Amino acid sequence: MARASAQALEKRVPAERGVIRKSPAGRIRVALVYPNTYHVGMSNLGFQTVYRLINDIDHAVCERAFLPEQDGGKTGRVLTVESRTPIGDFDIIAFSISYENDAPAVLTILETAGLPLPADRRTAALPLVLAGGVLCFLNPEPLSPFVDGFLLGEAEALVPDFFRAFDPSIERKKHLRQLAVSVPGLYVPAFYRPRYLPDGRIETIETTADVPALIQRRIVPDLSDIPTASTILTPDTTFDDTYLIEVSRGCPHGCRFCSAGYVYRPPRYRPLDLLTNQVEKGCAMTERIGLVGAAVSDLPGIEKLCRTDRGGKIRFSFSSLRADALDGALVAALRKSHVKTATIAPDAGSERMRRVVNKGITEDHVIAAADTLVSAGIPNLKVYFMIGLPTEAEEDVNAIVDLVKRIKHRFLKTSRGKGHIGTITVSLSSFVPKAFTPFQWVAMDEVADLKRKIKIVKTGLKKTANVRVHADVPRWAYLQGIIARGDRRVADILLLGHKNRGNWPQTFKSSPINPHFYVHRERDADERFPWDIIDQGIDKAFLWKEYQRALDGRTSAPCPADPSRCSLCGVCKGNA
Repeated sequence: MARASAQALEKRVPAERGVIRKSPAGRIRVALVYPNTYHVGMSNLGFQTVYRLINDIDHAVCERAFLPEQDGGKTGRVLTVESRTPIGDFDIIAFSISYENDAPAVLTILETAGLPLPADRRTAALPLVLAGGVLCFLNPEPLSPFVDGFLLGEAEALVPDFFRAFDPSIERKKHLRQLAVSVPGLYVPAFYRPRYLPDGRIETIETTADVPALIQRRIVPDLSDIPTASTILTPDTTFDDTYLIEVSRGCPHGCRFCSAGYVYRPPRYRPLDLLTNQVEKGCAMTERIGLVGAAVSDLPGIEKLCRTDRGGKIRFSFSSLRADALDGALVAALRKSHVKTATIAPDAGSERMRRVVNKGITEDHVIAAADTLVSAGIPNLKVYFMIGLPTEAEEDVNAIVDLVKRIKHRFLKTSRGKGHIGTITVSLSSFVPKAFTPFQWVAMDEVADLKRKIKIVKTGLKKTANVRVHADVPRWAYLQGIIARGDRRVADILLLGHKNRGNWPQTFKSSPINPHFYVHRERDADERFPWDIIDQGIDKAFLWKEYQRALDGRTSAPCPADPSRCSLCGVCKGNA
């Protein structure tokens, strides 16, 4: 059976460049697991970064593993890519988790690896189970009964400290207590106990040992000397043999639905000389360079980075470009890279809703961006919107239809001059309130309402030629909302869903815990959140004020270029 699984994995994994191979002799062995397919996991730059960081430590060796393929309803054993070893044979199983909908796969992988799901039932002979990634430092509580320790924050700040302190020869519980004290950013849920009010809300979270009452998420204050780029190149990713380079972390614009704009504060940009060196390194491996960041177009000097002549063979792509920042240099880079589809994200159809979410762009910006892209010979557009946003009314949903039609009108006028008419793809995603954002108090829309709003947009654009509409599945957004907003009791829902083999409608119907309590309930101003045990450095009062500004339709200014000039959110107050 193990041999068959290994052969299946070998057929599934394409040719890779950059794989790190170290002898495991005398080293701490880590199985780094992405709880999704190889294709999805290897498209994630954070996952690749953790792989490199652990392997940079001399006394540790790290191998990768992914969610196994499904074959006739049977899940194969979870084997590492590098040595085809079952992950249960390692000292540590470390999960990298970015998205809520990947959380249920953690249970599948642990059980397939032969580990009891509750962490308190595992013996010292079994691997230590760790987890990190943005999901974990937003809200780790729904997974906390299954994980020994969460590393909260950025890997560069956490991984070296943890492996300096970790000693597998020390008794497990005693060592976890030592690590919880000595490694800032490590959250060991076994030493924390929530207490609940009669109505189900959290009253307090007590510590059961001498560990920090608040876990401070760790970030790297200065990225000037820390490059983050692809470790392994493979054709089986979303980006197809593209060398990814992270240009920045965080975003100054403060869109009120976006957790990345808050938990990665303050925004940090890498210097141009460091990025230039990374581009040159990538050029030696591939012709495709992908620039990654929450707002790539905000990078100082990005025009120069893209304009530099490198023999005419290099193709740049960008993870995110704002509609109000599409200048000549960026568009020229897209054209030179033979990009056929570009993306703009108005996020809302009406000017009112864009003020509510603090998007900071206008309809004129969106129309001008579409015109600029098509004029540059980029024939296809993707346009992203969210539905179910706070205060959204039916006229705001209809405004999505109207805006797309106006984009189409400009798109068609410009495309005719080029002799080719491309396609506009409208992508609709359901709004899910996230931790550490001004909208963390908001009740999420009912699934039926989300479906109705999707239907309004699809019906409104049905007869519009060259326009396609894709929407997410509201019931999956509902599951995402449960995990994003849930406390430790949500683990029971995940466990029941696991036993029901992912039949979530049956799970929600039979669960003794009401999932609506987490999704469709507006929070009070002073309610204690499950994630309040994490110190992100952001003043909760600031987020509440931003929420009130949103309800009033008032916008807020972006983060200043000099963090010492601002102390509003609390992150930079030490420098003010």
